[in-house]
Amino acid sequence: MAISDSTQRFYATGRRKTSVARVWILPGSGKMTVNGKEFLEYFGRETLKLMVEQPFEKVNLLGQFDVVANVRGGGKSGQAGAMLLGISRALVTYDPAIRTDLKSNRFLTRDPREKERKKYGQPGARKRFQYSKR
Repeated sequence: MAISDSTQRFYATGRRKTSVARVWILPGSGKMTVNGKEFLEYFGRETLKLMVEQPFEKVNLLGQFDVVANVRGGGKSGQAGAMLLGISRALVTYDPAIRTDLKSNRFLTRDPREKERKKYGQPGARKRFQYSKR
């Protein structure tokens, strides 16, 4: 769900694996804050920052919006993926004309892959115990 309000903030929710990101974008200088910390302080990997900035790069808005996000659940990679979807949805709220650019790059597609459950009588979801003939 994407929402905008009178203070020029644009809100959207993104999900990936078991992570949920609530994302607000607002006009600014490109500063990213996640759970009250700077982006790299929270995630610690430059590759995740590059991944999260991709929607801004595709629509030539890099450095024009500040991002404030609350993420929970899952690991760092899943949280970054959830942020990417949330940012993309918020950008569509900001300007519906850029939807085609974001959709063609699959930034608006929710990745449905989840962890498969462990089955009884097995050590994992797919792995089997070793068969012994004798």
